[in-house]
Amino acid sequence: MKKTLFFVTTLNSGGIENYLLRFLRSFEGQIEPVIICKGNEFGELEEEYKKIKNIRLIKMNVGFFDLPSYIKIFKLIKTSNFDSVCDFTGNFSGLTLLAANMAKVKKRISFYRGSSNHFKETFFKLSYNKLMQFLVQKNATKILSNSRTAIEYFYPQVKRDNPKFQVIYNGIDARFFEEVMPFTKEDFDIPDKSFVVGHTGRYDVAKNHQTIIKIAEKLCSQHVDIYFVLCGKGTDTFLNSYVSSSPVLAGKVKILGYRNDVKRILPVFDLFLFPSITEGQPNSLIEAMVRGLPVVASNINPIIETTPEEIHPDLVAPLDVAGFCEKIESFYFNRAKLGEKNYSQWAKGNFDGEKLFNQFFNEL
Repeated sequence: MKKTLFFVTTLNSGGIENYLLRFLRSFEGQIEPVIICKGNEFGELEEEYKKIKNIRLIKMNVGFFDLPSYIKIFKLIKTSNFDSVCDFTGNFSGLTLLAANMAKVKKRISFYRGSSNHFKETFFKLSYNKLMQFLVQKNATKILSNSRTAIEYFYPQVKRDNPKFQVIYNGIDARFFEEVMPFTKEDFDIPDKSFVVGHTGRYDVAKNHQTIIKIAEKLCSQHVDIYFVLCGKGTDTFLNSYVSSSPVLAGKVKILGYRNDVKRILPVFDLFLFPSITEGQPNSLIEAMVRGLPVVASNINPIIETTPEEIHPDLVAPLDVAGFCEKIESFYFNRAKLGEKNYSQWAKGNFDGEKLFNQFFNEL
């Protein structure tokens, strides 16, 4: 059994956390995982993680130059005989991998899950980021990413055949989305014959909810039978007030907040909208395609990398509200097109969980 130390920020529901949860479920009994949450909190997925055999969860407040915390991390690694250490915090894994190197861990992995910096860039932060990236390069035995875009952004000088760098795409177990009792439109007070545009994803600038709302305002004002369903952590907190007070959106845009049953909600959608400004590799988009939903998405590189070539000419600039409305209406006015744009088999083949999780397991 492999003994691996993983670092994440929290166990709140997000791309990293759901990926790691699915991976550990797939190899339950073959890995003895220890997970340190650098943000000093667990989150919504804590109870799901606790169900995994032999797991140990640790909360720790790890700051930028938090020497006492890194000493604790070093001592834990030194005394625990880990086979591998894997940090999912990108450049910010520099100091944890340095500690792992000093403790003589043979396999030290930095796994990049985003394709750009997710912080307000200042001189201090960029300088610290550059130092951490230097430490990653010096101390990681392997640098992984879930997209080619991320490697090209963070390491533009690296050649594609460099064996230290590897892309491992997100894996999806299609059975997880097929063996469900789906909700119906009526469950959300939506008429059965209406046209539902859906989005799943936490409320975040990168997810571009402001553009989604602008699209909804335009389409709902023009078509009485178009509805929007948005679910994801924070959507209720940040969008409910505006939506409920809008004569155009109230009752037409359903804000569901965080849900642990997204697989039951996806069948309610007629079309999946995904106008992200930046991504690592979008789990939500892959899940929608696996479910057979047609997608209207932005034309950023990680989405181009995640979708079949046939879709690429129809991808839209992230802030082009009129362009998104036009694409959505092309499905609204021609419902037969919905079945023609089913990329389920393509997604299942390209993001097969067993194959891709095995790739990651072999690196640990």
